[in-house]
Amino acid sequence: MKSIHLKAGRDKSLKRRHPWIFSGAIERVDGEPANGETVLVKTAAGQPIAVAAWSPQSQIRARVWSFDPGTRIEKAFFESTLKKAVQIRQSFPASNHTNALRLVHGESDGMPGLIVDRYADVLVAQFLSAGAEFWRETILDLLVEISNCESVYERSDADVRKLEGLESRAGFARGNREAKRCPIVEHGLNFRVDVEAGQKTGFFLDQRDNRQRIRALAEGREVLDAFCYTGGFSVAALAGGAKHVTAVESSAPALEVARENVTANSMDLSRISFEQADVFAYQRLLRDRGSSYDLVILDPPKFAPTAAQVKNAARAYKDINLMALKLLKPGGLLATFSCSGGVSVELFQSIVAGAASDAGADARVIERFGAGADHPVALSFPEGDYLKGLLILRS
Repeated sequence: MKSIHLKAGRDKSLKRRHPWIFSGAIERVDGEPANGETVLVKTAAGQPIAVAAWSPQSQIRARVWSFDPGTRIEKAFFESTLKKAVQIRQSFPASNHTNALRLVHGESDGMPGLIVDRYADVLVAQFLSAGAEFWRETILDLLVEISNCESVYERSDADVRKLEGLESRAGFARGNREAKRCPIVEHGLNFRVDVEAGQKTGFFLDQRDNRQRIRALAEGREVLDAFCYTGGFSVAALAGGAKHVTAVESSAPALEVARENVTANSMDLSRISFEQADVFAYQRLLRDRGSSYDLVILDPPKFAPTAAQVKNAARAYKDINLMALKLLKPGGLLATFSCSGGVSVELFQSIVAGAASDAGADARVIERFGAGADHPVALSFPEGDYLKGLLILRS
């Protein structure tokens, strides 16, 4: 097996079981490993400490498969790891309330760069690292076998693949069926998921528990659902007895699915207004109209995928939260989220606090939100904790 040797003192993170090895930590490489090939990781003293997938074009030069250097990375390894991930999900309470779950959550499930979501009888897989790509065929065969799903739609079209030297790819990798509107059920509510063209894998499964919380809070409230996407929070609010929901989204195809989701639940369409608009501009229009709401939901797209975009992202988050607080009635609630990995929980709260100050709003955090249990975060990999949210009460 080809190997990489770390610089002196650069094995500390590996000893803490962090799975990433950056280019600056590597002293030399023995041999010329191919993109995604398994390499043995050695300390500066030559002691083997892990086996990892090599990625010569990425700043994350290797991702650890196992911290046992004697582990053989072969079909049996992936079979065991994938089975464990799926079995864990079967033990979660969510499995009793939905047929849509995240089955594999990358590094936190021991599968760096692999994301697998299940939507009823269709799997959606993302191969986002050189190592996952190297073992793609083996992984696809095992996913079909373990899940009993005949169809696997691949959404390996995220920008991060470019950093790994991989081309974008999307389409059915196993089986074939109509997948533009996969019907799923979540806590008794019906949703249609476009796995072919929707954001990420088609639906925001990480917000499942938070949709339920909004459902419980919505009764009798005037609701503004900004960045509504396909209407997950809007449907939950209507199911919870919201007086009226204004759902704002810039994407026409997403709004089309949102309308279908409302209809699929036999809800009164007079209780919801769909607005195709830029949220930043539309919030100002609402302010100028003198509109106000009892509950505002902000679930924007990823403004800061990495730390390099944090400064611009902070301005964007402050802008939308400032306007949301101005639109909020006294005693109203703001459920605000960030899925940007480059924005920490502490920074996000600081941004929202700044927005409240500028809005002249007396506001306090009464709850915190995160991703569901099917999106676990390994204690050694805090980067996996990307979704954070605050429930703000305006006095």
